[in-house]
Amino acid sequence: MDLSRPAKRHRRSKDGGSEASTLSPVVIFAHGAGAPSSSDWMLRWKNMLKEALQAVDVVTFDYPYMSGKKRAPPKAEKLVEFHSNIVKETATKYPGHPVVLAGKSMGSRVGCMVASMEDNNVSAVVCLGYPLKGMNGAVRDETLLQLTIPTMFVQGSKDGLCPLEKLEATRKKMKAPNDLHVIDGGDHSFKIGKKHLQASNSSQDEAEEAAVQAIAAFISRSLEG
Repeated sequence: MDLSRPAKRHRRSKDGGSEASTLSPVVIFAHGAGAPSSSDWMLRWKNMLKEALQAVDVVTFDYPYMSGKKRAPPKAEKLVEFHSNIVKETATKYPGHPVVLAGKSMGSRVGCMVASMEDNNVSAVVCLGYPLKGMNGAVRDETLLQLTIPTMFVQGSKDGLCPLEKLEATRKKMKAPNDLHVIDGGDHSFKIGKKHLQASNSSQDEAEEAAVQAIAAFISRSLEG
């Protein structure tokens, strides 16, 4: 890509012509605790986000603990510096483009920590299955309450790591503008059971497409002010 001519999104003007709009965002997409950036889930969502957000790029990466022997992830706080460096490198590669942090589960939590850092110029955060409940069952809302930039949540209604009523209570306390899209019947990875799909006369693809369009609408509103 020729970085001397940044990609722009265009919108129709009142006279029917086309006018330049906000520079296309660059998305930095972090994986969850158990599967790397090369997993089928990550690759599918990477492609959906790139298309729906008209992103100049969707950057994925693996946290260091994923290399070598499979082992449990460290505490989220220990991944912040590595994640932050990815953000800085990407911002340097795509100057002028709004930076959007997206993440699955743990990756979204670390992304929110990175977005709260003053030296990272992040425009918005997308949380796909935010793990609001810790292993001990306690609500981990401190990171979300520190955010000041637009934050979008996509949650499965059957996600045990993020009961919707607890997320709703947290959202009401947040300083940051925020929105929520619920995937009805979805689990922590948004997978919907066959019986639920049959009862709702819908498909997994349709549910995920609706979610990604909700993300795109939120990001568009956030970037255009």
